[in-house]
Amino acid sequence: MRIALTGANGKLGTVVERELRSRGHEVVALDIAGPRRDGFTRLDLTDYGAVVDALSAIDERHRGLDGVVHLGAIPAPGLETDIATFQNNMLATFHVIQAARRAGIRRIVTASSETVLGLPFETPPPYAPVDEQYDTRPESTYSLTKHLEEELARKVVRWDPELSITALRFSNVMVPDDYPGFAAFQTDPASRRWNLWGYIDARDAAQAVDLALQKAAPGFDRFVIAAADTVMERSSASLLAEFFPGVELRRELGEYETLLSIDHAREVLGYAPAHSWRD
Repeated sequence: MRIALTGANGKLGTVVERELRSRGHEVVALDIAGPRRDGFTRLDLTDYGAVVDALSAIDERHRGLDGVVHLGAIPAPGLETDIATFQNNMLATFHVIQAARRAGIRRIVTASSETVLGLPFETPPPYAPVDEQYDTRPESTYSLTKHLEEELARKVVRWDPELSITALRFSNVMVPDDYPGFAAFQTDPASRRWNLWGYIDARDAAQAVDLALQKAAPGFDRFVIAAADTVMERSSASLLAEFFPGVELRRELGEYETLLSIDHAREVLGYAPAHSWRD
């Protein structure tokens, strides 16, 4: 497929671009910042005219696209003011979806976030492992934008029965260079309770993107995307019992099994995380 990738120069985007190319896709890399390089075009996602132009055609880059992967965003709370985060993320996502529709593109994959599950879990989750079945619980402006972006996608697909929009609720993105730092978590497990000790290897996040491009059905769906395990050397059940004693454990867990359920992604997309910090 010929894919436009927004946020191509970010921590996740650089890995997604590399992995999509390795799987045989052509990638048009788009971002507001980054060094000049082959295949990269600078784009401000808050400029709707520029987004329409970029997704319709770019001289020497493409004359049409099969899909869009939208990772471009202010990626976490507190990096910008709340209003700047809201304005940037909401406008960017609306512009990408609207421009893709205008260009006749029918496959869109967007980066949502584990934060919509209720992170940082100062209010305990309703049960564990957490999944897509309970209502979103945004606790920050950043998380609110991710909730609203999902709602936007959910409503837009009603207008176009052939349109497929997939929201991937990525956990805390890690690359191999991050893994030596996991040793510090073992002496302070409370430091990672905020997201139930979850993470996602960027290479497995890229796998989920590729699967969503290929397999997602028309309409809207959302998937928790996490590693198969936690960041801890302690059992998941013991962590839950110590830090969230009143939370219902809905099924027996593997020793280090993630508390961010990836069952829906496994069943629908065939997602199978292959990377772990334990390796």
